[in-house]
Amino acid sequence: MENPIEDMYEGQSVPELKRKKVGLISIDIQYHDAAIGYGFFKDAKREDHSYYFDRLDDVVFPTVNKLQELFRSEGLEVIHVRIEALTADGRDRSLEHKRIGCHVPKGSKAAEIMPQVAPKDDEIVLSKTASGVFNSTNLEYVLRNLGIDQLVTVGVLTNECIETAVRDGADKGFTMYIVDEGTAALTPELHESSMKVLNGVYGYRVSAEQIIDMVKNSK
Repeated sequence: MENPIEDMYEGQSVPELKRKKVGLISIDIQYHDAAIGYGFFKDAKREDHSYYFDRLDDVVFPTVNKLQELFRSEGLEVIHVRIEALTADGRDRSLEHKRIGCHVPKGSKAAEIMPQVAPKDDEIVLSKTASGVFNSTNLEYVLRNLGIDQLVTVGVLTNECIETAVRDGADKGFTMYIVDEGTAALTPELHESSMKVLNGVYGYRVSAEQIIDMVKNSK
């Protein structure tokens, strides 16, 4: 069935990137969300989530790493976000995270960002205890201080923390770009559904190659 709302936004032009006004934000690519034996995958088998972990290994990790290195080489900000409580027992967690049993203790292995996309030098790392990074960290304050108003977004899960970040960022006046190959959900259907909802309304669905060209040609 055709969706007239989705059709309304198809084919919109993607806004150009502005030099020194754009940053790359990587969300939740950590052991808790991206490795068997941790977090919600603590007791899981890889074959039970083969689509997700194959996509991470074959598509997401290489794409995110490539974009990180590009932004670094261009002198642009690379920002990392992870789920991590301020305390060992997680008493500071959001009610949402307490309800769903999401607990990543401070300083734990689960809180570590995956080595394939780990921070370098003094890159900014923010810890959150809710789905929304804008709601549970000082990200907006940091971005305003940096003069950034465009965010290239990568990470997991597309239909959860990525979607929340993109919606919230758009509401706060940031131009949000969602890199298709730099994001993943547990199923292709969930990923595609979120991308269709976000594209043209809250942000812009882009390929890694689009972003690479846009960064290199930004003024």
